[in-house]
Amino acid sequence: MLVYFSKKIVSSTLSFHPFYMTRNDLPAPLCARFHRAVELIGGRWTGAIIQILLQGKSRYAVIKAAIPDITDRMLSERLRSLEAEELVTRRVVPESPVRVEYELTEKGRSLQSSLREIGAWAERWISLESEEPPKKNRQAAG
Repeated sequence: MLVYFSKKIVSSTLSFHPFYMTRNDLPAPLCARFHRAVELIGGRWTGAIIQILLQGKSRYAVIKAAIPDITDRMLSERLRSLEAEELVTRRVVPESPVRVEYELTEKGRSLQSSLREIGAWAERWISLESEEPPKKNRQAAG
């Protein structure tokens, strides 16, 4: 039996493919802290900057040289953002000329194991354009 409702046809019975969602069928809500952390370290260039700084304190020009294609503006913005999140400290060395060094805080260094795991995952699952895809095993014809 069909019922017309607001110019749409709506079935009056749910006997055809009923779909009822219960609370148990719904995924768990996204953890706000997890989401914020992924957004923070997943921002473009941010992971690369942290990876460079995991090697030790570094000057701006060294970081820039280590990350292909990053602009001065983007590097400055990312460093300020990481400093605001207390992942990076900026230290001005009063020399002539003035030297500025960036270093990870304890909070920033604590990302090392997580980034190592992401790196291992990337080695296994991410191929680069310059790499050939893995070749399938072929048996010799004979």
